[in-house]
Amino acid sequence: MNRTRPLALVTGASRGIGLELARQFADHGYDLVLAAEDVAVEDAAAELRHDGCDVRAVQVDLRTAEGVQRLYSAATEDERPLDAVALNAGIGIGGDFVDTDLDTELDIIALNVRSTVHLAKLVLGDMVRRDSGKLLFTSSVLSMMPGAKQAVYAASKSFVQSFAQALRNEVHDTGVTVTALLPGPTDTDFFRRAGMLDTVIGRGPKEDPALVARQGVDALLRDQQKVVGGSLGTRAMATLDHVLPDAVKATANRVMSAALPSRH
Repeated sequence: MNRTRPLALVTGASRGIGLELARQFADHGYDLVLAAEDVAVEDAAAELRHDGCDVRAVQVDLRTAEGVQRLYSAATEDERPLDAVALNAGIGIGGDFVDTDLDTELDIIALNVRSTVHLAKLVLGDMVRRDSGKLLFTSSVLSMMPGAKQAVYAASKSFVQSFAQALRNEVHDTGVTVTALLPGPTDTDFFRRAGMLDTVIGRGPKEDPALVARQGVDALLRDQQKVVGGSLGTRAMATLDHVLPDAVKATANRVMSAALPSRH
């Protein structure tokens, strides 16, 4: 890889927001390490190899500690520093907590929370030691409300949001920056994988992942604390969330996440 260019690592990079984050880093002159659990990460890498951008793909299951360690080793094997890291990998599930599958929810915690902490521990330590680096966490607007019918997913994103802001405060006197990206409902594979295609939110309008990614990387490069990703409408709703009671927000999310009658 070209050592004269900065290097960015993006997780969950085979499609959706992760792929668009990688595209944004490439457009800003970064070489890339892309990570995802599926073979499509190789297709993403092939797509982004252009204009002198070197791209390395790592297919890995970040739900396991072994997977996190393998990704870190692969990303740093040539002793090249990671100038930017986007911890974006995440999954969700919809439905009432008493009815949803426990193993799936433990997978959500393993990927959204455990792997985020583990990988952040590794890369942030390196950044602080050399007094340079940028770290982006993908949270969600759902982190600002009790996510009824997405209870575990919403809680995981609340963790990510709080974690990102705490780390930002801890490293404020170093050359390292930390930014949180809070996307609204976005046009990705999330709702299919979460079993939420036939919900109000699943059938509703979605944000463009390219727009969300551009807002996230722009905020990271400007050293913003956090940014709501999406249209003006989504950002206005996020502002309203700050003043609405939690009970109201929980009820609204329950309605939006409820299954609709089957189409005929």
